[in-house]
Amino acid sequence: MTSARDELAGLDPFDIFDTEAARLDRFFSSLGSSLDEDGWNRPSRCDGWTVRDVLAHLAGEESYNHACLDDDIDGFYELLEHEGVGGGFDGFNEWCVRKRQGLPVEQVLDEWRTRNGETRRRMRTLGRDGTLHTSAGPYPAGLQAFHYASEYATHADDVAAPVPPDEAGDRLGWRVRFGMFVLEEQGAPARVERACGRVQVQVDDGLTADLSPEEFVEATVGRLPAGHRLDDRVRSALRCLA
Repeated sequence: MTSARDELAGLDPFDIFDTEAARLDRFFSSLGSSLDEDGWNRPSRCDGWTVRDVLAHLAGEESYNHACLDDDIDGFYELLEHEGVGGGFDGFNEWCVRKRQGLPVEQVLDEWRTRNGETRRRMRTLGRDGTLHTSAGPYPAGLQAFHYASEYATHADDVAAPVPPDEAGDRLGWRVRFGMFVLEEQGAPARVERACGRVQVQVDDGLTADLSPEEFVEATVGRLPAGHRLDDRVRSALRCLA
């Protein structure tokens, strides 16, 4: 049986990351200046965050991305300690948003665009098998690019960034494949197979679920609606990218 890792072999993570970054850039740029508050202050699908907050989060997390590239995770944690940031990465994310609340959105967008562009260039230079020094230890740059691309795709959906019909199928396909890989990598209590255009799931206690690819992706990133029919135990077992 083909492993989830093997299924990623035919995908270019750096191209995918570039595509999702460009999608967000087009969307944020289309909202105009900070004077156009309706678009920026619209609630996103990310609980408690506006569209503006999502941009601030993306800009702020580049300090972590660059720390990984610079092999300076210790310096990253020293920064958080100096700023009085607690609560792990959740606390860091909220701090990134708060820190940029008083700034013009044009400035935050330029910060994110510039720093993320550097992140993507440096990761591509490292190559698929190059080593990135993350908070969890050394990790292949190609796989980390998939993680970043998945986060960007999730946030693009959170803010309703348009996905052209001719991109939707391939985009859904790589997200299913990467979700399967991460579940396998993490040793999650869920066995997943694709069959007849559906995703079949079985968890360790014998529960099963038959999901559409869209539902599977939403489950992996923690975006299924609260009233969805999926059993909470299966939902928990599938959440691996949020």
